[in-house]
Amino acid sequence: MTASRAAANFAVLGRLKNEMPERMRQKADKVLSLEDRARRRFQLLGGLSLSALLTRIHGDYHLGQVLFTGSDFVIIDFEGEPARSLEERRKKSSPLQDVAGMLRSFHYAAYAPLLQQNGNQDQDTEARLQALGPWAYYWQKWVSAIFLKVYFEVARGAQFIPENREELELLLDAYLLDKAVYELGYELNNRPSWVRIPLEGISQLLIDP
Repeated sequence: MTASRAAANFAVLGRLKNEMPERMRQKADKVLSLEDRARRRFQLLGGLSLSALLTRIHGDYHLGQVLFTGSDFVIIDFEGEPARSLEERRKKSSPLQDVAGMLRSFHYAAYAPLLQQNGNQDQDTEARLQALGPWAYYWQKWVSAIFLKVYFEVARGAQFIPENREELELLLDAYLLDKAVYELGYELNNRPSWVRIPLEGISQLLIDP
C-alpha cells in the first residue's frame, strides 16, 4: 500500500475525466476532491505500529479466485495482483488485505451485471442503475456484513487479528481504500466502462458512514 500509487491513479483520473460522459465526469470530480482525505487515511496507517502477526497472504483474493467443486471450495491464483512488483507481492502482510479484496469483490458482483450489457454509457444502463442500484447497494452491504461476521467468528483469537478494535477498523478501512484505488487505475487503463464501480467505492469509503 503506497500513497505514491494512489497519487498516480488520481493523476490518471484527472487527465482522463474530460473524456467521460457528464454523469461520470461528475463522479470523477467528486473523487478527485477526496484525494487529500485519501492521502491522510494512508498516512494514518503508515504511522501505526501493528500489534497483529503478519503472514503470507493470497494478495489478489476475490470471488473469481474461489471455485466450487460441488462439495467444497478451492482457492486459486496465489501470485498476487499483477500490477504490483514481485518484491511487494512477496512481503508478509495482514490477512485483512485479503478480506478487503473479497469485500470489494462483492461490490463488483452487485453492480457488474447492471453495466455489462452495453457498457455504462447509455441511457438504458443509467435507467437500470436508477431502478436497481439501491437493491445492489443493499445486497453488497448485507453480504459484506455476513462475510465479516463469519470470518471474525472463525478467526477469533488468531494472532493475525488485532485485539484492539480501533486498529482493526483502521487496517480494514485502509486496505479497502487501497484496493478501490488500485481498481481505479486498472479500470481506467483496461475497462473504462466499469470505472464507476471503484469511483463509487472510493466515495463510500471516504464519505459514507
